[in-house]
Formats: sequence, structure tokens, C-alpha cells
Amino acid sequence: MSRFYVPKECVKDGNILVEGDEARHILKVMRLKEGDGVVVFDGTGCEYSGFIKDADERNNRAIVEIVKEERPPKEAAAEIILAQAIPKRKKMDWIIEKATELGVSRIIPMISERTIVRPNDQRKMDDKAERWRKIAREASKQCGRTDVPRIEDLTLYGQVTAHMDEYDLALMACLEEDRVSLKSAIKNIKSGKIIVFIGPEGDFTREELVMADKDNCRFISLGKRVLKSDTAGLFVLSALAYEMGI
Repeated sequence: MSRFYVPKECVKDGNILVEGDEARHILKVMRLKEGDGVVVFDGTGCEYSGFIKDADERNNRAIVEIVKEERPPKEAAAEIILAQAIPKRKKMDWIIEKATELGVSRIIPMISERTIVRPNDQRKMDDKAERWRKIAREASKQCGRTDVPRIEDLTLYGQVTAHMDEYDLALMACLEEDRVSLKSAIKNIKSGKIIVFIGPEGDFTREELVMADKDNCRFISLGKRVLKSDTAGLFVLSALAYEMGI
């Protein structure tokens, strides 16, 4: 059955209002008609089964009548946050999509000392953030998630490390000599609030590592090979998903 996303405020009195891109997809791409069954999720964990009772192609909107409402069990006991230094070109789009599929709860697009991409126009920054949120919604829809990871606005590295004490564990992938293996750092970790720091192409600076050197932080190695920034985060998330049974 076809699956679609709407914001929570579009669900009211046993009906769901679908507009914009999702309505266009329903009516003009999927060519669904009145009476066709659909599944809709609102990004907060609720999923609705129902049928289209009004298909208005002219005004690009559809009304879905809810037959069944479900709130599936939470996927994992852990809350995993990815703090990702923005890589070059459109690699961040791919990171957002795949991190969503791997079960990340929140993504913090980050600017560190050696980050090459530095948007200096507020409108461009807002446009990037909105595009990433749309990618996260589409990835959630595709992979069967009932929630959508929160995509933060572009954030400076120092602003992220200033809140390190909010996490049970911080994993910082880096090339520092005094590192532990990822395997040992996450051994027997089954729950908690975990933040994963991934640096830019040139790694974190020594000063940045000092800023993050807290009791709850582990500097980790990702193995014998030096992974690209857009690979490293997904490698860590995959390992966490395996270890925690996500």
C-alpha cells in the first residue's frame, strides 16, 4: 500500500488533509483515486491506514479518511545524534538520506575549523536546511519509519561541544594517536543518548579535540583505513545499529 507523509496538524477529526508535493505525488504520479487505500505517517510516531475520500486534482489536495491509527513501538532505546561537519558539494544530501535509513534521531549540520563549505548568506543557509529536512522526510517515508529525524540549523562546532554534558556518550572519530577502537567504545552499549562527531576532510584540529575532551567522550579509530567524511558517519551509525539491535 502506498505510504505518504503529512505534518501532525493535518490530522484532525478522523481525516487527513494532504496538500503540496505529497498530494501531487498521490494524484498525478501514483494516479490514486477516491476509494484507494493509503498509509500516512505524521513524523511523530503515529501511522494511519485509510482511504482517499476526496481527490481534488484541480486544487492539488486530497482528503484521507482514517480507518486505523497505530503507534508502533519505539524503534530503539537509544537516541543517536549525528554531528556532521558539512562536506563539499551535495554529499550532505546523501548523508541525511542514509543516516535517516540507519535510524538516527537527530542530525546537526556543523561547521568546524577546517570545514570548507561555509555558507554566509542566511537565505542560502535556510534553503539548505529546508532541503535536508525534505530529504529526511522522503527517506523516512521510503524506509518505513514512523518518525522523522530532526535536522538542526547549521551550527558551529563550539556550540555543539558546549552541550556535551547532555549526552551519555560522545564518540569522536579522528586521527588522534590516543584513540580506542570503535568496537571497544560501544561494547555492551544498548541504550542512552549518544552523539557521534564526524569532522571535515582535514579532520578536527588539536584545539577542537581539547574542547571535546570530557569524561563522556571517546576518541575513536575507524580501522586501518582513513575514511572520507561522508563515509565515516555512516560507518559509525551502522556499527551502532548492529550493536544495539536497531
